[in-house]
Amino acid sequence: MATVLSVSGSPSASSRTGRLLRHLDQRLTAQGHEVIPLDVRTIPAEALLGADFRHPAIVEATGLFARADGVVVGTPVYKASYSGVLKALLDLLPQYALTGKTVLPLATGGSVAHVLAIDYALRPVLSSMGAAHIVQGWFTLDKDISVGEDGTLVLAPAALEALAPVVDRFSAALPGRTPVLAAAS
Repeated sequence: MATVLSVSGSPSASSRTGRLLRHLDQRLTAQGHEVIPLDVRTIPAEALLGADFRHPAIVEATGLFARADGVVVGTPVYKASYSGVLKALLDLLPQYALTGKTVLPLATGGSVAHVLAIDYALRPVLSSMGAAHIVQGWFTLDKDISVGEDGTLVLAPAALEALAPVVDRFSAALPGRTPVLAAAS
């Protein structure tokens, strides 16, 4: 079993990005992985913006990255790049915090014009942090993500169909593991 850190870089508590990640966490858990969710917005602003490397929340987040075999990084796209809260956290992690890790970058946004944010904004940062393998990322349009009356995530059928193999490829790429793939969700 691999340990996966699932990082939501959204500043919003009702984020589509966060809901999408928690949905994908369930798929990874069903494949036998231990998944640890981390919502960057829950880290105190004074620690992030004050670059307080010794703040207990930053120390804890750094430990979670160190413990993980794989990392899923999800972010909404703002101004053609990843979120500021995600950047603030990544800036506080050790330079090579992703060394030896498999990473899946994901992004959400309102327009397909932002699809390249994964490859031109997020991927270079993840690579500079020493990721062993960055699997092909995925961009999901906001309009394809909604919330049902019961509060559950509802994905457009095409988005659901596209995301399943993305997550499965990430799962299969995790070190020391040949997972049994979950049935399509």
